[in-house]
Amino acid sequence: MFAYIKGVFEEKGNNYVVIDVGGIGYKIFMSNIAIAALGETGNIVKVHTYYYVREDNISLYGFATKEELKMFELLISVSGVGAKSAISMLSAISPSDFAMAIISDDVTSLKKVPGIGAKTAQRIILELKDKLKNDEIAETSNDEVTTFVSKSETTDEAVAALQILGYTKKDIEKVLSGIDLVGKTTQDIIKIGLKYLSNN
Repeated sequence: MFAYIKGVFEEKGNNYVVIDVGGIGYKIFMSNIAIAALGETGNIVKVHTYYYVREDNISLYGFATKEELKMFELLISVSGVGAKSAISMLSAISPSDFAMAIISDDVTSLKKVPGIGAKTAQRIILELKDKLKNDEIAETSNDEVTTFVSKSETTDEAVAALQILGYTKKDIEKVLSGIDLVGKTTQDIIKIGLKYLSNN
């Protein structure tokens, strides 16, 4: 319903902010990291939003970047993970580290997030890996195939991580094919990819 909200940063509290748009104050729940990124109250800010509707709860959740929004959407799609848990995860782990944890089966990193135990961490990894496979199958069924030079395990992992954050394989490979990736780690490639993809 709301793609983003742009207005005056009026107030911040514990895991929420109030943004004034034309005299209406929108209370938006956000991670502490995203709140810090908004800067000082009084600033004009733009927040990507998710309109969360349940029988007993209608809330707005906000994000500093589209990658954070995608991570939130992925997390709440996992059985047993609610909006508050997803926001807690965003306060404890960046989208790029989260995507890396998924593709490398890193249960330990996810367990460091408050409220996430071993079983929940394993379920998040399993369900999101399955989703990635299904997305790849759907994408492969399209006729658009990109030739990607510089294939390696490192680049493959980075491509998979960027797909988890919502980018198509075609767009990722188009961006990475024009960059010298020799000697770069998976994390380096993810950060480089995000820098270019988020500007498209």
